[in-house]
Amino acid sequence: MDSKFQRVKTTDSDEEFGSEEQWRIWKNVLLLGFAFMIHFTAFWGASNLQSSVNSEASLGTFTLAAIYGSLLISNIILPVMVIKWLGAKWTIALSFVMYMPFIMAQFYPRFYTMIPAGVAIGLGGGPLWCAKCTYLTVISEVYGKISNMSPDIVVTRFFGIFFMFYSFSQVWGNLISSAILSSGDDAVPSSNTTIVNATTLFLKETKKETLDQISRDLCGANACPGVSVAAADNSTVPILKPPPTSKIQLIAGVYLLCMMVACLIVSIGVDKMSRYGKGRKGSGGGISGLKLLAVTLKQLGNVKQILILPITMFIGAEQAFIAADFTADFVSCGWGISNIGFVMICYGICNGIASIFSGSIVKITGRNPVICFALSIHFALLVTLLVWRPSPENKPIFFLISGLWGMCDALWLVQINSLSGILFPGKEEAAYSNFRLWESTGSVITYVCSPYLCNYLKIYLLMGLLIVGVLGYSGVEYMQRDEADSESSKHSAKTKFELIDGNGHKSGEVAD
Repeated sequence: MDSKFQRVKTTDSDEEFGSEEQWRIWKNVLLLGFAFMIHFTAFWGASNLQSSVNSEASLGTFTLAAIYGSLLISNIILPVMVIKWLGAKWTIALSFVMYMPFIMAQFYPRFYTMIPAGVAIGLGGGPLWCAKCTYLTVISEVYGKISNMSPDIVVTRFFGIFFMFYSFSQVWGNLISSAILSSGDDAVPSSNTTIVNATTLFLKETKKETLDQISRDLCGANACPGVSVAAADNSTVPILKPPPTSKIQLIAGVYLLCMMVACLIVSIGVDKMSRYGKGRKGSGGGISGLKLLAVTLKQLGNVKQILILPITMFIGAEQAFIAADFTADFVSCGWGISNIGFVMICYGICNGIASIFSGSIVKITGRNPVICFALSIHFALLVTLLVWRPSPENKPIFFLISGLWGMCDALWLVQINSLSGILFPGKEEAAYSNFRLWESTGSVITYVCSPYLCNYLKIYLLMGLLIVGVLGYSGVEYMQRDEADSESSKHSAKTKFELIDGNGHKSGEVAD
């Protein structure tokens, strides 16, 4: 066996690892990804239904806002502190438990049950994602040294594998909800109803209009808050009524079981990060709680961190839009509640495939072409949503938009996550804490605005944020290239200096 695969010492205080450790690291990556897939099968399956199932008084949307609002605070205060106390592995396991009240609240959805459950998710979500990112980055460094590969390539590959598993949670979660909900009837406006607006109380009669015409008037980019349907007896009902309570409770029971299984997988199967991080000084190593908070906030003073904030916010905003507005105002309104799951399955499949191939593509093309591709496709999707009017007659378009959106989301997530690890080595906790902080900021702003803005305004805002985000990313790439050129120039000057002797003659020359 080649000597480079014999035994490698990762740091001065680490134990020596042999090449067989590669398989153990792969086991940890795969188990971690599988656990997240099972866990988020439940979370995303429930989240995608919130704006439609718990639509009364915008309960579902405000719950999602509570999740991401508390996640915003959690990302500032908790991640580095909790990881220091518990370690990455047990931080992940405990955070999984914090998500369970959200599923339990589905058995009795009220503001006083759903909102606190959403806050609990946010408090657990900050440490969860920071611990995951830190764990993958640390074992990537060890794997790179053992296999003699560049850590940049390894971390991108591991993030790609992880997000492949994570993305498929959309598939299984939505498959469960669709299988249960599709056995019932969708509630759709009947032909003898009158469309009304909550503010004007009357818009137009629809006795002779088809469902397709209703979709053109009320669904898609034209959808605005406060729209309902007035029945023949002049009573007002929502455009889509929620499915039976028994079905929602059955879905919640399956999802709760999934979260329990995920927690057990991490607790039993994943190695502690201390196995690979002995002697490692992270951004929060060995300092007090207040100083840990200061480290996270201090990271915001880094110019590169500031430049990638807009694109990070866009990732959170586009995820919130697809989860709340697209599912409710495009799919539910234009086709039916039971079809949300099927459309989002397409999202999950494309998201997973793009995640796994993203790392390999970047290895061939570099990161910039992939970012340009994601920018072009995502901007085209936003333009399409502005002009397209959803209806049951154009079903393939639902899946096309969902699939391409999932692909773009995967490219943004993998590339910006891995870029954070590359830009800030040794400060992963603070860097990933800021990533989740600003991703959550984008999500919570989108969810809070959702009950008050028409969809076309939300789409225009997404377009603007996407453009600003890519400009900021371009600034980071320019700075990286400039620093690399500067280092290369210094190295070249040093080499040239060493080849000149004290009399100004090149080494090996004879003076006259």
